[in-house]
Amino acid sequence: MDKKIPDTVKVILSVLEKAGHQAYIVGGAVRDLLRGVEPYDYDITTSARPEQVLDCAKSQRWQVVDNLGQNFGVVMLIINGQTFEVTTFRGERYGEDSHRPEQVWFADSLETDLARRDFTINAMAMDAGGDIVDLFGGRRDLTNKIIRAVGDAKLRFKEDSLRMFRACRFAGQLGFRIENGTLSAMQDNLQRVAGLSLERVRSELEKMLLAEYCQISLAYFVETGLNQCYCRIKEKGQCSSVPILPELTHLVNLPQNSAYHKYDGWNHTLAACSNVPADLLLRWAALLHDIGKGLPGVRGMKDGQPTDYRHDAAGAQLAQVILTRLQMKPKFVKLAVWLVARHMKFYFYLNNNQSAVKRWLREEARLGAFRSRRELQKAFDLLTIVCVADNAATGFGSTGADEILTFGRYIEAMLHQMPVHTSDLCYSASRLTQALGTPRLIGPFLKIALQRVQDGNLANDEEAITAAANKWAKRRQTKDI
Repeated sequence: MDKKIPDTVKVILSVLEKAGHQAYIVGGAVRDLLRGVEPYDYDITTSARPEQVLDCAKSQRWQVVDNLGQNFGVVMLIINGQTFEVTTFRGERYGEDSHRPEQVWFADSLETDLARRDFTINAMAMDAGGDIVDLFGGRRDLTNKIIRAVGDAKLRFKEDSLRMFRACRFAGQLGFRIENGTLSAMQDNLQRVAGLSLERVRSELEKMLLAEYCQISLAYFVETGLNQCYCRIKEKGQCSSVPILPELTHLVNLPQNSAYHKYDGWNHTLAACSNVPADLLLRWAALLHDIGKGLPGVRGMKDGQPTDYRHDAAGAQLAQVILTRLQMKPKFVKLAVWLVARHMKFYFYLNNNQSAVKRWLREEARLGAFRSRRELQKAFDLLTIVCVADNAATGFGSTGADEILTFGRYIEAMLHQMPVHTSDLCYSASRLTQALGTPRLIGPFLKIALQRVQDGNLANDEEAITAAANKWAKRRQTKDI
């Protein structure tokens, strides 16, 4: 264990201890070291007051980030380009705020400091020799893969309601289950979520989506009812309530056509999310790809089986609303919505002829949603990934995956011949100026040339486009005469 602690961290602990203070590694770093995983960062807790930490830093000529949180007992050290947060033992008392403590004070014992933390697996400390201080059974829960609140779970979540989202997130990041008492306490404190900011909720939701076991995070997110809560947003000095993600709930136990799906709508969605790489755009697209299923006007019945014709279009509209409401960046929203809207078209054209596929690609090229062929190609690459994941989430194995990937490569080859913007055309500005007589006509001509290349009536090379410009200029002269 001792060998896993970086030398710089040992030095910080040693300097504080030689100055007469207690000092420990604490929190996620201890959890990860016990799991055999390299910690992302190292937080240190100490009995030393901030001014005493600063004295130690001065004696070692360590760089300190000025006035960063020192009122809360936090001193940020920068040593050899690495940042370390050193925090004085403290206690907290919460009030009406759903996340921030109402009162913070310096504590005299490590036990008080550890007792304020969220989960047992995050409430362990480690000294410079690698010895563990575990007052709440964190090591046992780590071994048994359990997320358990420290002490009174209801109180922990009443104090800070963001901890409920963190419970879901840790479950997905670690592949753990949430202990029943902790899970029940989450459901008892849902009303506290209303005081959380959209930014904090969205950040946790994104971490859930990017978790290694995102299906676990998302399952708890919906099972607890967190998705049906409201958070708040402040704009122009006014606070308003924003629904988080209630649109997911109707997918739970939603029947699907048994000829194509073994799972209900929600379990299919969870499987699709876990099947795509840990990319935020892909995970959002997978989460929302079937959000339109089961809705009034979409859900029907045929031969005793449920149908959801045009659920892709309905889902795209919902995805637009959801992602805009969560204040995702417009470019991100546009591409995620495009993926949701196109996933069924992909399957349709997979079973169609070359002419039909070409017409589809030409339509996409002319919609104006993409600024270049490269952008459109990237979008289709992502769509292929989503469709492979969707297909694998039916419960019938990976049957059809090779066909989907082959079709994706086929589209890629066709898009090499399909310019999206005039910037994708191969031409010489000087030669076009010579052919047209003035550079002012280049823009109008290229718009016409772009459509002809897309239609397959003009080759996308410099000679062909220059020749077309000469003919176009002559026709203009004839008209003028």
